[in-house]
Formats: sequence, structure tokens, C-alpha cells
Amino acid sequence: MDTIITRSSLARTRNKLRSGTVTLGFIGGSITEDGRSAHNWPEPVTRWLAETFPQTRIVVENAAIGATGSDLAVFRAERDLIERQCDLIFVEFAVNDYLTASEPRMRAREGLLRKLLADGHSELVLVYTYSQRMYEAMSRKEVPDSIAEFEQLAEHYGISSVWAGRHAWEEVAKGRMTWDEWLPDGLHPTYRGSLSYGQSVIALLERELTAAPHAAALHADADADAPNPPNPPNPPLRALPEPFNPHHWERTELVPFEEVQLEGPWTIRRAVALMPRVDRLLSTSAIGAKLSFSFSGRGLVLVFDFGKKSAEFVYRLDGGEVVAVSRDRPDWCGDGGWLRPYWIADELPEGRHHIELEVVHGNREDCRGTNFHLGIIGILK
Repeated sequence: MDTIITRSSLARTRNKLRSGTVTLGFIGGSITEDGRSAHNWPEPVTRWLAETFPQTRIVVENAAIGATGSDLAVFRAERDLIERQCDLIFVEFAVNDYLTASEPRMRAREGLLRKLLADGHSELVLVYTYSQRMYEAMSRKEVPDSIAEFEQLAEHYGISSVWAGRHAWEEVAKGRMTWDEWLPDGLHPTYRGSLSYGQSVIALLERELTAAPHAAALHADADADAPNPPNPPNPPLRALPEPFNPHHWERTELVPFEEVQLEGPWTIRRAVALMPRVDRLLSTSAIGAKLSFSFSGRGLVLVFDFGKKSAEFVYRLDGGEVVAVSRDRPDWCGDGGWLRPYWIADELPEGRHHIELEVVHGNREDCRGTNFHLGIIGILK
């Protein structure tokens, strides 16, 4: 597999650059997340665009969240990317989806891609970074499963892709940087490693936006000291192909907290300080507090502000057996701040369903509190 595979031109992005404003979208995990240290690959990509097209206003919508995968992204796509009218969206989930089973991660990924492509106004690029779990496959010159499955979707939907992890791997092999300059912890790149990832993405953009014959006029306009010329017409919208997997997760909706029945001391509060990517939290710290609601759909996910001080819960779905939830709390996990989904079900029969839930402590050493902060109630249609 090549480091860069071009499957479609960035014609709409070129037109937006000519118009004077382009909005970039990024979604993925901590490798892509916009943090204070700026050790992420979107930063050099954004700076290159700003330098190369100084007469264009570059707007950035970085919707990446650490320790999250495609299964959560399908519920955030509308608010964080589509409603922001992103023109060019980079998707980076090959690492964070790695430990998810093949079928659910493919359903989630395809649902996300179909959402982003549905109105035809956004162009996508898939970016594959690296984690140490990919080492064995890459050392044998093979493509890790998580990336190979993404490539199936890229081929099906005609989406260009950049294997940034391979580009960095080859830089180490050539002696251009050391391994610890790239990935001191085997996952999170340093500034040098993020620059390597960014340079591989820039190489695709250079090919499509500045080096290709159809981009020559655009590049000349960027260097000219004159107003941008009239925009050429956008290419016609392309209908989505038939799904690769008929069980994809494109159709989703959210249950408003106002539709949830509550028993005990609950509050609905603004969550900007705790969870920038969640508007509000449905919260309690009372053991024995209960909630219930009904919904129509084939799947249900609850997304929490989660950490070592989080409560656990028990639930009953459609009057069935009581299920006790016991979630792991890794060493890197703090007291809270991890936007973590918990899937109740994803293959329910058609019809109306009902869930009842009760907050419990957890009764383990790593359960250090009873904070129950629910950020999203997601329904899979």
C-alpha cells in the first residue's frame, strides 16, 4: 500500500480557496486533538495552507477528542463538523478503533463517512497514524487490519488516504529522526513526530492544490496582489453508492434530557468547563438515583464524563434481566474528563424499547466516587 493514495480530486476545496475562505475539519483521537502543546499533525497542515494561500481565510474546526473512536464520532458529526460547514475533513481513527471488533468498527466508520458525505459539500481525507500494536504487521511489510478495513471503505467511497504512520516509520528507517523523537510512549508523537505526520498530509495537498495542472491558476491567484477572480462552478454532487455494509450506523438521533424520567436528586448543567464537546450533563452523585426512558431504534449508547470517581450503574432493558455494569479504569484515566461511550445494545428488534437504570457505587478499589455525569443518550436507527 502506498503512503498516499489519491482517489478523488479536491475540486471543491480548490473552489473554496479561490472564494477566499475554506473551513477545515479534523476528527479523531488524541493524536489529532487540539491541545495546549500543539503537538498534533493538524497544526503544520493548517500553517502550510495559511502560508501557501495567504489571501484565503483558513477556518479550523478541530473536533478530535482523546480516547474516543468512530462509535462516538457518528453521534458528534452533525454538531461538530456538518453544522460548522466544513469543506475539507480529515478523519483519523485507525489507532483509536484498533481494539474494537471488526464488525462494529466497520459499521461505525461507514456510518460516519456516509454522514459526512451525505450532502456532497464536504471532501474527505483519511489519515492513518500509528500505535505500537501495529508494529508486528508493519515490520512484515503488511497493512494492519484497522488500516486495511478503512481502505476498503476508502475504495468503496472514492476517498483519498494518507498513511502518515508509514511515512514516519520510513523517516526513522532512513535516519531522519530517532524513534524517541517520533513516539517516546509508542503512541503520542512529539513535536517532531507530529511534523512528520503533517508533512505526509501536506504532500497530498501539494499534489492536489498546487502541483496538479488544474491547480496552477489557483496557486497563481494566491501569489497575486489582486482580488480573487470569480469562482468556477462546483463539480456536480455525487450520489452515495450503495452501502458497503447494510448495517452501517449512519442514521442516529439523540434523546433530550427533558424526555428522561428521573427519580432522586438530579441536575442538568452546562458542561463547557468539564466537557467542551458536550453541551450539558445529566448529573447525580446519589447512590440509588434512577432514570428511565423509552425510545425507538436498533441501538442505544450512553456517553459519560468518565473517570476513577465515576459511579457504576445497573439497568434493565425491555423488562429483561438486570445487568450490572463494571467498566475498567486504566492507569492513565483521571478522576473524570474521559468522554466514554457505553453501548447498551446495537442489534435490537424494530419497535419501541424501554430502559430503567439505577446508580450504584461499583464496590471496587478503583471506584473512588459516585459521580454519574451523562453527556449523550444516542439512538441508532
